[in-house]
Amino acid sequence: MPLLWAVGIGTVAGLLRRGSLANLGRLKLRALWLILVALLIQVLIFPLGRAPLLPLGTAYLHLVSYALLLAFIVLNRRYPEILVMGGGLLLNLVVIAANGGYMPASATALNRAGLSEVATALEEGLHQGNTVLMGEGTRLDFLGDFLYLPAGIPLAAAFSIGDVVLGLGLALFLARRMVHRS
Repeated sequence: MPLLWAVGIGTVAGLLRRGSLANLGRLKLRALWLILVALLIQVLIFPLGRAPLLPLGTAYLHLVSYALLLAFIVLNRRYPEILVMGGGLLLNLVVIAANGGYMPASATALNRAGLSEVATALEEGLHQGNTVLMGEGTRLDFLGDFLYLPAGIPLAAAFSIGDVVLGLGLALFLARRMVHRS
């Protein structure tokens, strides 16, 4: 959900800089379909509070979705903002791979974000799509979802440092490329 904030902030910044969403359509992005396939996989394995639509192999599918996104980053590396997004994706991929294909989330961050039902389900040992609760066996927990937007803020969620870097790159991309047509 913090990525939706990044999209909003980047779009507003681009419009304030007298940019246009039409300029984004003129960009020569390669293999945009990779993002669409990765997002489809994410929706199938992490449908927000329900059981995954594809209950088998969610950990592997999670890694595949990140591999597709990284392929898109490599193919479009001529845009510096996309390289920043790639840094965020790599941070997330490292922690996800280190934890068996699942993103570890802090119970405190989930509760403070108003997602106590997710925290409770994870405490009971249930997976919520591609997320597991941080514990003693968690590897690289400082890269997991331990940051949060408080419950009173729209689209509040727990998120990671990788999400922050990814969101920063996304906001910069929108703000800059809405104005420039390169």
